[in-house]
Amino acid sequence: MTRILFALLLSVTLCTCGDAQKTDATASVEAASESPYLDLSVEEFAEKIGQENTVLIDVRTPAEIANGKIEGALEMDYRSPDFAGQLQELDPSKTYLVYCASGGRSGNTCALLAEGGFQNLYNLEGGYNAWKAKE
Repeated sequence: MTRILFALLLSVTLCTCGDAQKTDATASVEAASESPYLDLSVEEFAEKIGQENTVLIDVRTPAEIANGKIEGALEMDYRSPDFAGQLQELDPSKTYLVYCASGGRSGNTCALLAEGGFQNLYNLEGGYNAWKAKE
């Protein structure tokens, strides 16, 4: 039942939201749990990369990734038709560091994962744009 609810909620959110706009579906996901994930600064995010049992995920499009990414990141295109299926394949016992271009899609991804029972979720505040600005 949880997987069905997770897939349904993910489908609705993917069809209705983007980086700049939060829809009612996204607001519902975020409201379902206070602080389902933590926003981390570039420095805090960088400290967690490479830690044991931690997975780094880039949810930008292939075109965005072609311009650079954080080394070692698993690529999972937020706009891909099979994004929900990819999320369902993840191990909920692991820690996830998620980023996109500016923090919107990755924040939505963290909220969706939290709704699916994932607990250790971190979003890169300002996304890859902030990461590049700190280099």
